[in-house]
Amino acid sequence: MEQEVYSPRSLTRVLRLFGTIAKSDDGLTLAQLSTTLEAPKSSLLLLLKPLVSMGYLYHASARYTLGTAVFRMASEILSARQFPKLIRPYMEELVARTRESVFLAVLDRDAKIVTYVECVESPQAVRYAVPVGTTRLLYPSAAGRVLLAFQDDAWREHYLKSIKLKALTSKTVTDRAALRRELGAIRKAGVAITVGEAVDGAAGIAAPVFGADGTATHALLVGAPAARFQTELPALRKAVIEVAADASGAQRT
Repeated sequence: MEQEVYSPRSLTRVLRLFGTIAKSDDGLTLAQLSTTLEAPKSSLLLLLKPLVSMGYLYHASARYTLGTAVFRMASEILSARQFPKLIRPYMEELVARTRESVFLAVLDRDAKIVTYVECVESPQAVRYAVPVGTTRLLYPSAAGRVLLAFQDDAWREHYLKSIKLKALTSKTVTDRAALRRELGAIRKAGVAITVGEAVDGAAGIAAPVFGADGTATHALLVGAPAARFQTELPALRKAVIEVAADASGAQRT
């Protein structure tokens, strides 16, 4: 019976259930849901009870309505979709100040990667350019490393103990103790810098963007050809720290 509750068919039924209830003004009874979804009452009850207990549905006067948890989830989804648009003006400012490509990177704690979800390219002919949707491992990339540094201690330590450190280039840090020291330095400095560790000939500097709750799930990354990056580094550091701080401040207002 438990296997039936968590089958793909049941998950599809849950999504249809949410959609059906959302269209009703005063909620629906079990009998109405059974008729609309063409599902037995007994099967529906197996889905409805845990959804009510977790707050995704509210059950009163024999009717089911959407609960606070489903509205909270919807708000989080909308916020995630809107975040790149909210941050883009700061990215454009950073490009204007540095004339280098700027990326918004988001942390995936489950997959242990960062993904570039937004980009404003450098106006220069020779520039660092990768498509939106590109992913990077955490330990060798500037955006990944800065977000790793600002995660909670328990999660970061579990990552460091479990991840297999492979050399992507001749410069990739693969010593666990050295990586721990580097993460400590990043937390103090507020930025992560990598030169040729994830991609030969490419360099990056990244700073975290903190959410309203103080967590760091996004980072602003300035990427550039390694040779030019070295001479620009002092100005890049100042710009990315200041703009990331402004972007973080905007999340708290």
